[in-house]
Amino acid sequence: MLNLRLIIFVLILTTGMNFKANAQQLEAVQIYSDNQLLELIRENKHLSQVVIDECQLVDDIQARALKSEIPAYQFLWGDMLAYGVCVKKDIELGLHYMQLSADQGLPEGLEQIGRYYHIGKFMQPDLRKAILFLKEAAILNNLKAQIRLAEIYNEGEGSPLDYPELYSLLHHSLTDDKKTHQKITVLLAKLAEKLPDRVVDAAKKGKY
Repeated sequence: MLNLRLIIFVLILTTGMNFKANAQQLEAVQIYSDNQLLELIRENKHLSQVVIDECQLVDDIQARALKSEIPAYQFLWGDMLAYGVCVKKDIELGLHYMQLSADQGLPEGLEQIGRYYHIGKFMQPDLRKAILFLKEAAILNNLKAQIRLAEIYNEGEGSPLDYPELYSLLHHSLTDDKKTHQKITVLLAKLAEKLPDRVVDAAKKGKY
């Protein structure tokens, strides 16, 4: 009789512990706030986070992308489709949702579409379109877009009329990464070679 009571007690205790563990696990996997998701995207951790969360948020992500039309979630959903993360791979549909996020002015969406046009990822290279998207992202202070655009301009591509504006944007950009800071310094020096001194001075003063 004592053994039976002991067994029942252990079962109840184990069940309670399992329930508590499951509840804690479910509580831990909450849908990301807009700010959290944007930070994940900027650090390029958004897809790995979806995998870490064991694909439990797929339905929520899809709903926020399709129904709520939240740009950050359109971007995430598009990336998931394009790379087949937790969903069936569909590059065309994935690019469609990335484009939707860009159309709503999401800097990360604009930068990614521009980068894909530049390197020919998922599509044929198109430098004109790449510059178009990267310019929009750069104006919205996307540093990755500014750096890539500077690299393109330093190769003599794009309109020289646009060089001063980018110089100003990149000159006033902020980063705490030493390698990125050094890279920006080199890019600015090369870009300055293509501009009159007075234009460079004006760009540094933010007059473009």
